[in-house]
Amino acid sequence: MRFGVVIFPGSNCDSDCYHALKDVMGLEAEYIWHKSTDIRGFDAIILPGGFSYGDYLRAGAIARFSPVMKAVEKFARGGGLVLGICNGFQILLEAGLLPGAMMRNDCLQFRCHYVEVKVENAETPFTGECSPGQILRIPIAHGEGNYFAEPRVLEELKRNQQIVLRYHGSNPNGSVDNIAAVINREGNVMGMMPHPERCCEGVLGGTDGKFIFQSMMKYIGWSLPLNPATQGRCGSRES
Repeated sequence: MRFGVVIFPGSNCDSDCYHALKDVMGLEAEYIWHKSTDIRGFDAIILPGGFSYGDYLRAGAIARFSPVMKAVEKFARGGGLVLGICNGFQILLEAGLLPGAMMRNDCLQFRCHYVEVKVENAETPFTGECSPGQILRIPIAHGEGNYFAEPRVLEELKRNQQIVLRYHGSNPNGSVDNIAAVINREGNVMGMMPHPERCCEGVLGGTDGKFIFQSMMKYIGWSLPLNPATQGRCGSRES
C-alpha cells in the first residue's frame, strides 16, 4: 500500500503527512516533487497543506499548473484516491477536480485551532471507518477556508451526498452550509480544510485524524482493483 505526498514550492505540511503515514500508520510513503510527471505505482496521492507558490493570485491558483497536476488529474480520472488537505483542497478546487471555490475567511483573520466536524457521509473511501454523525476533533490552520458554491452546485452536493464533513458547533471561516470537506461525484477525490495529519498522536492533543487515513487504508485493501467511478455514488461499494 503506497502513498505519495506531493511537494509544491511553499508546502509546509508535507513532512507532517509523511510522518503520519509512515511513522504512525506504518504505511509505505514517498515524496513526489511538483515537477514529476509520472506517479504510477501509487495507491493514493495526498496534496498537503501549506502556501504553494506563496498563495500568489489566490490559494492554489499557481500550483494548479505545476507539471505534477496533469499526472494527478489523470490518476484521479482513472479512479485513484486523492486527498487534498487545506492548501491541497484549494488546489483541487482550482484544478476543477472538486466543485466550488475558496474565499478569505469571513473574519479576515488566519484561524489556527482545533475544531469539531461532523461526519455527514460515512460511506466514502475517506470516512468508511467513521460512524454516521460522528464528531471528530481536528485542527485547522488557514486564511482562505471560506468554502463557496453557487446555490445550484450546493443543491447538487447535498443531493449526491458529496458533503462529507461539516463544522459542528461553530463555523470558523464562514463556509457555506458549514462545509468542511467535499468529495467528487465519483467518490475518489476529497478535499478537507482540517488537518488530519496533525492529530494522529496523543502527544499532539488527539488522534481523530487517524480515522481518515485508516478509512483510506481499509478501502484500498478491499477495493483496489475496482474503479470507484463504476461503483455508484460517492464511492460506495454497491453490489
